[in-house]
Amino acid sequence: MTEKVTIADVARLAGVSRQTVSNALNTPDVVREETRQRVLEAVERLGYRVNQAARQMRTGRSRLIAIRIEPDRDGINGSVLDRFLHGLTDSAARSGYRVLLYTADGDQSEIDTFEDLLGAYEPDAFVLTSTHHDDLRTSWLRDRKVPFVTFGRPWGDLEGAGHPWVDVNGAAGTAAATRHLLAAGHRRIGFLGWPPGSGVGDDRREGWARTLAAAGIDPGGLSRATSDGVADGEAAAHDLLGPGGSGVTALVCVSDSLALGALHAARSPGLAWRAGGSADRPVAVIGFDDTPVAKAVGLTSVSQPLAEAAAGCVALLARLLDGPAPAPDDPPAHELLDPSLVVRQSA
Repeated sequence: MTEKVTIADVARLAGVSRQTVSNALNTPDVVREETRQRVLEAVERLGYRVNQAARQMRTGRSRLIAIRIEPDRDGINGSVLDRFLHGLTDSAARSGYRVLLYTADGDQSEIDTFEDLLGAYEPDAFVLTSTHHDDLRTSWLRDRKVPFVTFGRPWGDLEGAGHPWVDVNGAAGTAAATRHLLAAGHRRIGFLGWPPGSGVGDDRREGWARTLAAAGIDPGGLSRATSDGVADGEAAAHDLLGPGGSGVTALVCVSDSLALGALHAARSPGLAWRAGGSADRPVAVIGFDDTPVAKAVGLTSVSQPLAEAAAGCVALLARLLDGPAPAPDDPPAHELLDPSLVVRQSA
């Protein structure tokens, strides 16, 4: 049986004191980054495992970050949160945290879960996803001074949010998609989105509409709103591309689910050729989220920097939990990331 690695072994290999090792693992803000990295390298090399129970008793901290697993809907867009969770777990581990997963259905159910988790596991902080207008969760956590960060903007109150957040600039993504289609010669560029009121959906629609307007094209009559499903996207695309339509030759979609449905419609016999003008140039389709399905079917899609977003959430939480206390008048930190367009056969 191999001998148990102790904190003294880590200190000896890193060339520091045992107290410095403890500080590097428990209160990293008081240790120089070079020293902290040396300690972490020694920990990894020796396979040292921190006694979490002892650490929690000593520091009053669980080193747990809690986040909800969202329900799987159509199996396409669920991969977005999966990739974010993977990035969050990886970034949290590098910062000395572990991720605690939970489920909930709706704001009030999630708030009830907050109370249960805080009583049973004492997570240090929460990461909230799927932010929306009048979000009850953020006000509940803020009123109780529970640290949290959101992956998603505080829709409707960007200036007075009162909490840190990380988000992806959806408008920039659909603007890039629209510019790509304009450069390819398209003028009648349609949009398949969600019903108004969704912060994310409205933001993505704005990027498309603003870019068309800047090119001197009126976006009126070129969009359809529907639920987020493949069949919904196909029906909406048929409505926009069919007889009596607006002469649309390309589609920007709010999600890969809608884009996949639009792709089915755009490739159906007769319909695409009428809209596109010739069998040599079918209707172009661009999705959003760059899911594995998009890669499999050759769908051009907007890719979100999910690993970077997850790392940003952990960094903001680490600043809250491990860094110096912010001044009362300091605005909460936030980060808005730009996505990128991945061009494939569909456009």
